[in-house]
Amino acid sequence: MSPVIQIDELTRDFGSLRAVDHVSFEVQRGSIFGLLGPNGSGKSTIIRMLCGVLEPTEGSAHVLGYNVSRDAELIKRHIGYMSQKFSLYSDLSVQENIEFYGRIYGLDSEKLTQRFQEIIELTSLGDRLDQLAGNLSGGWKQRLALGCALIHEPEVVFLDEPTAGIDPVARRDLWDLLFELAGQGVTLFVTTHYMDEAERCSDVGYIYDARLIVCGKPDELKQLPSVTPLGTARWEIETAHPATKLTTFREMDGVRDATLFGQTIHVLASQQLSEADFISRIPDQQEAVQVRPITPSLEDVFVTLSRAEELNNRVSEQSIDTSEGHSPFSTAPEAMVEELPVEDLGTKTKSSQNISGILAGFWAILVKEFTHIRREPSTLFFVFAVPVLQTIIFGFAIDTQIENIPTVIYDLDGRSSSRELRDAFANTRTFQIIERVFDQDTFHNAFESGRAKVGVIIPPDYSDRLLKGEQVSIQVLIDGSDSQVATTALNASNLLGMNLSINMTKHFADTLPAVPSRDARGEAALPIEIRPRLLYNPDLESSHFFVPGLVGIILQLVTLFLTSFAIVRERELGTLEQLFVTPVSKSGLLLGKLAPYALIGFVETLVVLTVMVFFFGVPIHGSLWELLLLSLLFLVCGLGLGMLVSTIARTQLQAIQFAFLVMLPSVLLSGFMFPRSQMPLPIYLFTFFIPVTYFLEILRGIVLRGSDIADLLPYVLGLSLCCIGIIDISLKRFQKQLS
Repeated sequence: MSPVIQIDELTRDFGSLRAVDHVSFEVQRGSIFGLLGPNGSGKSTIIRMLCGVLEPTEGSAHVLGYNVSRDAELIKRHIGYMSQKFSLYSDLSVQENIEFYGRIYGLDSEKLTQRFQEIIELTSLGDRLDQLAGNLSGGWKQRLALGCALIHEPEVVFLDEPTAGIDPVARRDLWDLLFELAGQGVTLFVTTHYMDEAERCSDVGYIYDARLIVCGKPDELKQLPSVTPLGTARWEIETAHPATKLTTFREMDGVRDATLFGQTIHVLASQQLSEADFISRIPDQQEAVQVRPITPSLEDVFVTLSRAEELNNRVSEQSIDTSEGHSPFSTAPEAMVEELPVEDLGTKTKSSQNISGILAGFWAILVKEFTHIRREPSTLFFVFAVPVLQTIIFGFAIDTQIENIPTVIYDLDGRSSSRELRDAFANTRTFQIIERVFDQDTFHNAFESGRAKVGVIIPPDYSDRLLKGEQVSIQVLIDGSDSQVATTALNASNLLGMNLSINMTKHFADTLPAVPSRDARGEAALPIEIRPRLLYNPDLESSHFFVPGLVGIILQLVTLFLTSFAIVRERELGTLEQLFVTPVSKSGLLLGKLAPYALIGFVETLVVLTVMVFFFGVPIHGSLWELLLLSLLFLVCGLGLGMLVSTIARTQLQAIQFAFLVMLPSVLLSGFMFPRSQMPLPIYLFTFFIPVTYFLEILRGIVLRGSDIADLLPYVLGLSLCCIGIIDISLKRFQKQLS
């Protein structure tokens, strides 16, 4: 019969730490294989590699004929996993947890109902179906975890210390369940450090300090020559207060080892010693002492082997030290320790007592906190990076002086006087001529698409009216959706008109009877009249500018924090590792996690838009359906950002820090508070990598200017590219494995 599990020289390193060191063994079908060893010996690491959630560093392993490196997802369909820490959902009921894992493994409703009843009957959970898993006692939690691991009828079940932390009765009940499963042909792979549980396994492997020391059937291991060496025997000594007599027997000639075993003492001693020799060691209680020969227990086996391994390691280290010229027995010279005078010692003691009363524990807390900080690089990065980032943004990137406002010219005159007017607008630092248009549609499209914030219309009779000494009106259309830019453009255009008029009147200053120009009523007037007209927000209400932008900021905030916290929280609780062992696909896991938050974010969009329209009085001039469609695209992008943060952060604290780092430039550099056009070129180019930059333009375009998707096509494409890029990076970084 081919083995169910085959391990050959399996090794796993975590940096410089070797957690599993060239381990090899096999497990037969239908057996209960117990992997024993002290905490930190590598038991859980081996299970994680066999379950396909941890990549081996060296060696190979096969489960049910599948390679753990190449066929990890295939293995997960045929195995069950019960982690060392309770890792089911505490806020779901017993029934909800079992049904959840049934659906994870793809059971249809009929099969799920059948298996649910069988699991309930097997684990006796019928009276607790509606109880929250987090409120169960330790033993019932383990029954529930075992039930969820068995819901899909796996061929192999891995149980990582399943009885840790539960009472003896619950342990026995759980092992009764395991025996029943083994009788049904299920192969069980159990890790534990309880020796009485090892006696119940059909095969046992003992791992110590990352290396497999011995593997075989319990009875075979007890007969190993190294356990009871030739010329020795094992005895059990029963006496009153055995703990007080342990040293007595350890110091006895011919005794190699003595250890407490319950209320008795187990001794490994020379065969030359007899019962009378042991009884004579306690002369005052000889009648109460009972001595009998015994065969070694598994605990005796593993204690003996562990001490032999320690001795070998110690000898190896000492030989290395000796080869380097250092004696392994060298000690620091006592002469270097100076004694304080008695008077000084008393003075120091009193002084230290006074200080300790005021600052008791100060030094311990101080050292601990610095240790925490040193081992949390993200905190240091956050502490030092954020102030630098804020200083750069506020000191270098943000300029409250508005310049280079995008301007289009619609010149219907085209003669030298109109060219001089165009040059006058271009020569100011306030306006930047980006285009000269030649028809009304192109002129209005420049506004609706957001390419231009100011439009100048020069009438066809501009030059003629100036020659006739008549006042001519220049229409300046200003996008009022941005009140800061609009106010600056309004003041600059009025000032420009005044300056041009004053320059024209200088020639007539000496001849008072004459005037440079007259208005329609024949009264003296300035030659050029600037007639500004504010579009979209004629009253320059700041709420019309900030509230639509606030919608984008709120949506990113909600989706970013909700998504990153949801995934990181599962990682902290251990439920994510439990999911990694199931056959759920990476895309299925992520989409299943993100979809509810996408729905919540969409409802949040409707709520915020409703508040914007009915509370702040900001009407939506464009298509509501286009706005909702593009909002959904932005929600997906925000969820992707949250997912990206979750692949970087390992704790909820780190998730907060990284989310804040994302939000800071989103608020300050996206154009929400300050015009992007005024930022230095490197910062301005960086803003194109911020998704909310595009969404703010889309919001203000549809809400305030009535733009359609065609008008906003550059921003829609930019947001789409950001969305695709962020999700692609997130999916590549998110691995269904432990690191």
